[in-house]
Amino acid sequence: MGRHRKPPTVTVRRSSVIALTGLVPTGIVAVTAISEVDTLATSAAAVQAPGVAQVEQSAGLQTVAEPVVTTDFIAHALAKAAPTATPVVKTVALPAGRQAAALPAGPMGVPGVAVAAYQNAERILAAENPVCGMPWSLLAGIGRVESTHAFGGKADADGNPLSPVYGPVLDGSLGGNQVVADSDDGALDGLAGSDRAIGPMQFLPQTWKHYAADGNGDGIADPQNLFDAALTSGRYLCDGGLNMRDLAQQSRAILRYNHSMAYVANVMAWESSYSTGVAPRPGDLPRI
Repeated sequence: MGRHRKPPTVTVRRSSVIALTGLVPTGIVAVTAISEVDTLATSAAAVQAPGVAQVEQSAGLQTVAEPVVTTDFIAHALAKAAPTATPVVKTVALPAGRQAAALPAGPMGVPGVAVAAYQNAERILAAENPVCGMPWSLLAGIGRVESTHAFGGKADADGNPLSPVYGPVLDGSLGGNQVVADSDDGALDGLAGSDRAIGPMQFLPQTWKHYAADGNGDGIADPQNLFDAALTSGRYLCDGGLNMRDLAQQSRAILRYNHSMAYVANVMAWESSYSTGVAPRPGDLPRI
């Protein structure tokens, strides 16, 4: 997606993130995936999956389940597995007819299996990169904007979506999206000729191959798996020694996903919502 430009470092208060959206030209907020390090994940505004309607970011999203704060999601069996240092990068073919995970919903109605994946990534990152200070709620904010947590928790108990999650084909046919030539021979995104974003955290194949992590300890880094995708997203955001406790550095990290302050505002609004149990206001969710 071209050369990537580094956003300026600014001191940001969470309450001022929305105001910063005015600094972004109208054309930028429609751009997908511009990274400082590599080609990045695309915006959830363009995520598509067979048979699944896209969930709009609107005031209606504030009608959510009451937070469930007493469940220890880290107790999920997959959250106890140790990650593999050098996993095999591939997408695992799974049978049809699998059932969605039955874990209870977490704060603000986040599907339980997604919370387990995000908290598992937080735990692993706290041990391997304590400087980053990655909170699970930030990963949940990314997951909310990118795929609505695998389309509202349509994933089995192992964290695998019931149907693969793909973004649009980046061949120039969709306005606002750049052309990205094939980088994986279709091994991860199932396409030849062009790439598309993959999995619930929406990575482009070449970016996935660079950061791929095994979140559930099965020796495989599968971009479709919630546990793998959450840990990979955390490593991607933390890369370069960034500290998520510093809101300016956190904003800089989020911009790696989508170079748009409207995107940053949305992610931070959901991050705050998941950590406080208070639904974001419509004004906190500017159009991306």
